[in-house]
Amino acid sequence: MTTSTSMVGKIVENVTHPLRAVRAVRRRSLMVGSGMNRRAMIGTSLSVVAAVMSAGSPALAQGAGRMDEAATRYGRVRGKREDGIVKFLGVPYAAPPLGELRFKAPKPPRSWSGVRDAVSFPNPAFQAAGGEMGPTGNGRMPAPSEDCLYLNIWTPAADCERRPVMFYNHGGGYMIGSGSATGQDGTHLARLYDVVVVESNHRLGMLGYLFLGDLAGGDYAANQGMLDILAALRWTRENIENFGGDPDNIMVWGESGGGAKTAAIYTMPDAVSLFHKASIESAAPLRLPTREGATARARRTLELLGLTTSDIPQLHEIPAGRLLEIQQSEAANGVAPWGDPDPLPGFGAFVDGAIIPRHPFAEGVASFSAGKPLMCGTCRDETVFFSLFEPPDIFRIDEAGLRRELSRTYQGAELDQIIRTFHTSRPDATPAQLYFAITTSPIWRDAIKIAEAKVAQRAAPVFMYQLAYKNPTVVPGTDFPIGSPHASDINLKFANTDKNLDFFLYADQSPGRLATARHMSALWAGFARKGRPTATDVPRWPAYTLKDRATMWLDAECEIITDPDKDERLFWENRA
Repeated sequence: MTTSTSMVGKIVENVTHPLRAVRAVRRRSLMVGSGMNRRAMIGTSLSVVAAVMSAGSPALAQGAGRMDEAATRYGRVRGKREDGIVKFLGVPYAAPPLGELRFKAPKPPRSWSGVRDAVSFPNPAFQAAGGEMGPTGNGRMPAPSEDCLYLNIWTPAADCERRPVMFYNHGGGYMIGSGSATGQDGTHLARLYDVVVVESNHRLGMLGYLFLGDLAGGDYAANQGMLDILAALRWTRENIENFGGDPDNIMVWGESGGGAKTAAIYTMPDAVSLFHKASIESAAPLRLPTREGATARARRTLELLGLTTSDIPQLHEIPAGRLLEIQQSEAANGVAPWGDPDPLPGFGAFVDGAIIPRHPFAEGVASFSAGKPLMCGTCRDETVFFSLFEPPDIFRIDEAGLRRELSRTYQGAELDQIIRTFHTSRPDATPAQLYFAITTSPIWRDAIKIAEAKVAQRAAPVFMYQLAYKNPTVVPGTDFPIGSPHASDINLKFANTDKNLDFFLYADQSPGRLATARHMSALWAGFARKGRPTATDVPRWPAYTLKDRATMWLDAECEIITDPDKDERLFWENRA
């Protein structure tokens, strides 16, 4: 069977037309089952991230509170105390990547005298404005900008107490997103669990991943967006003790595109000393595109800009808005397929041979990350998310409709086998539920492959989970409950369930959902603290092994499931 990742790739960068993008995702969602690169799946989910990120914030106190100060290597910063913690917002970790620094590795920030205010959210990376960003958003963040290399810190106190540090990578498929998004606000995690939360903004899209190193002389970087994250991690290692964090106990974690970034960090030699454990959530990037593909993408970008390789210095002068137009139009017109082994990948992390020397998990786990515990898992109903913003036809399909939709990817005896397998595994499921189960299961399949690779390393443990809470909120215009779709974990693991409920995905305020949030946030904080996810009122979570494949079933009442959906797992194994 041939892969269809290039079809999905046509959607990933189309952030100016989110509804059209999501409709296209639904039409292509079955491509997941045909071996598509997981990064494509990750990116598509957040074409509508503005709605997701604007939902479910902590209750923010009105008015300014007491100001607290902390020292960094570059100067002192002043944060604000509110909601029972201290927030340092917009702390520079690198120099603005402007002018001649565009497409280059990040440089250290300039030192300053006096005390710098760090009380407002910084500019998100350059991208299409909307949602929470800029004058057309809800006002939480300023407009996107190239001057974006800042991070936010939520801490119980800037007191040198050496608390666990939770360094979160925001989602958005390398294309959109922000370390200031409401749903992932670190206030509740910091206050409830006595941890320090750090989130960075970093270059995205063309500005973060256009690779010119093989087309021009000079010091053009590969994976400059990942180098930004590396610089933010290094800053955290060097300075976080002054903010109440432990530089010797740093967890990196992220969901969707942020999970892909976390997997890349797990594979970067220069990050080895900068973190100690990781969690890869709703993402399973076994492979990344190649250096050759990134170079081919750069050549195509130059053509669209009307430039040759000798004109590369002009890229420093082209307005960022023009680069964004090219980035988006290329995706919209279908000339930038995304996938592996497709020779023309989209903008995102790739195997360059040095910064990222290998694929994350397709050929085992990097030896230098052997001692780092890992969490990995998915939401139970990931692909439901991709159909939430289009006419609800798919939620009403009958058996014939199920076969019709699946036939976009599977044919003949294989189509019969997959339908029969999932009917047997889930005998009470409706045709629509089977459709989403079948299109979600490859994500879980590849998460299992990550866990198996970590088990085979025989070093640090790996812990597997599924978010299984069945959110009863129905898709508008249907009687279909959304269950646990992609991105539904964000607010839960950050314990952000009390405000900004304008997006129906987060409207459920039932005791069951609130209990799930308590369990999930406590487990993640427990993993940050000890390298083993522990929490009160939750069963002991054993490490994953090939013998019992123990998996935490995250719900209002958590339980450990042995080898969940075994027949479905075996179906994928036998198909490989």
